[in-house]
Amino acid sequence: MKRMLIGLAMLAAPQLVSGQTLQCTAPRATQPIRPDRPTDSQPARVLPIGGYTLAITWSPQYCRDPKGESSFQCNSANRFGFTLHGLWPDGEGRDWPQYCRPTPILPQAVVRHHICATPSAQLMQHEWAKHGTCMAGYSPSRYFQQSNGLYHRLRFPDMAALSRRPALTAGDIAAALAATNRGMTADMMRVTATRDGWLDEIWICLNKAFRYSRCPVHQGGLAPSAPVKIWRGGR
Repeated sequence: MKRMLIGLAMLAAPQLVSGQTLQCTAPRATQPIRPDRPTDSQPARVLPIGGYTLAITWSPQYCRDPKGESSFQCNSANRFGFTLHGLWPDGEGRDWPQYCRPTPILPQAVVRHHICATPSAQLMQHEWAKHGTCMAGYSPSRYFQQSNGLYHRLRFPDMAALSRRPALTAGDIAAALAATNRGMTADMMRVTATRDGWLDEIWICLNKAFRYSRCPVHQGGLAPSAPVKIWRGGR
């Protein structure tokens, strides 16, 4: 298999060690993908874009769930920190555009090229079908180049050290991430957690030019004072 080492040359930098992909072996086999289409509960909705959300997932927590144990993402040969969930166009109000046009199955070349950032072919199909199709003039290749460019630009705090901080809060996590990224402040992201308080995702708010921006108050996420735990997996 082709070995893809993301950011390996930068592993000496402490803020990167526990944050992003450390090792990923991209599978050569064709990845099975099902169509992803709108439903009654998730209907097609074409609206003007007011900004974007870059969503990243804390992989150790995802792999803690039994449903993820046998996935490519959670295979013991791979090591992930934050993975790229997706780039979501936001609306100008509370509603957002989604499933803006029908789309075929993603080309396997696009999947292989980006699988070590978003380690699920089916999730990539979903992100393109639900979100990418609403970005005018974008092809699958351009959409994933844009989202991956934003993802790989991110720098992360030492998540293992952060996880050991007493009385850790969502605001602490946001402040730590903001401190490692120029132009970012804690109010430019939303932290989410599982029902029992373990870090799940971080949603980073962007304006229409893909620059970091303050999040709208309706976007959700935890209150800055909410307690959060970080699962480190076996590390």
